[in-house]
Amino acid sequence: MDGRNQTSTYEFLLVGLSEWPKQQLLLFVLFLGMYLVTVVGNLFIILAIGSDVHLHTPMYLFLANLSFSDIGFISTVIPKMLDNIGSGSKLISYGGCLTQLYFFGLFADLDNFLLAVMALDRYMAISYPLQYTMTMNYQRCVLLVAGSWLVTTFHALVHTLLVTRLSFCGPSIIPHFFCDLVPLLKLACSSTYVNDLMLILVAGTLLIGPFVCILMSYFYIALAILRIDSPKGKQKAFSNCTSHLSVVSLFYSTAIGVYLCPPSSSSGGKDRFFSVMYTVVTPMLNPFIYSLRNRDMKEALGKLLRRKTL
Repeated sequence: MDGRNQTSTYEFLLVGLSEWPKQQLLLFVLFLGMYLVTVVGNLFIILAIGSDVHLHTPMYLFLANLSFSDIGFISTVIPKMLDNIGSGSKLISYGGCLTQLYFFGLFADLDNFLLAVMALDRYMAISYPLQYTMTMNYQRCVLLVAGSWLVTTFHALVHTLLVTRLSFCGPSIIPHFFCDLVPLLKLACSSTYVNDLMLILVAGTLLIGPFVCILMSYFYIALAILRIDSPKGKQKAFSNCTSHLSVVSLFYSTAIGVYLCPPSSSSGGKDRFFSVMYTVVTPMLNPFIYSLRNRDMKEALGKLLRRKTL
């Protein structure tokens, strides 16, 4: 009982992005601006999709959920980081760390699943256009979104609950700007065998599975595009995938840089750079990618802005 009470009052020290006092103000202004741009941009995407009946289609239903997930993703990390910079204290409580760990895992996994669902949607639209409306009906789309939420919620909860059984007795320094699972496990002074096993078996399957689904979808999409005789038809089919393909490339290239590149003693700065790209820059760029490269989305955003102005 005493050990549990001691753990519940434990605090961690987040190193952050920089230890130089002169850089703190610059970091605060920079990340506050990026956070506001991300939240406002994704909110506009959600409002535009909800207010325009022409966008009540499977692709935009998935996009609205992706935008909501991106807001939650960046809100899990940045507000606490800004609070630490503003207050000058880099401490985070044990409960706060577990809360951040849970929601970070939830929204990161949800992004992963939603990108796979969107790839499947593009595959059905291009490879089977005549059966698309029947196959991707409203009930099936809701089921895909609800299933993504259910699986990722359970997955994040399992990892968080497994961390609660660990003991932390120092040092309490996390060489990161948020509570990520891997650096947190390295601080435990009790056995992390079950946590590591679950990380390899479950997390590996849930993370690699959607990525393989995306690769297979685009393989068959490429075959379907090559079978189209008209150059205009090929261009139109490919343009339907460019926004999603850009987001997928950005998301997985930075995620691989964070979790799959072999660590080294001198890679702390590189790891934090990739983490910033993964947790902050990617959610910020998603609204721009989908709005600037999508004519329907640009028209819906224009209508929404004119309506708000009037």
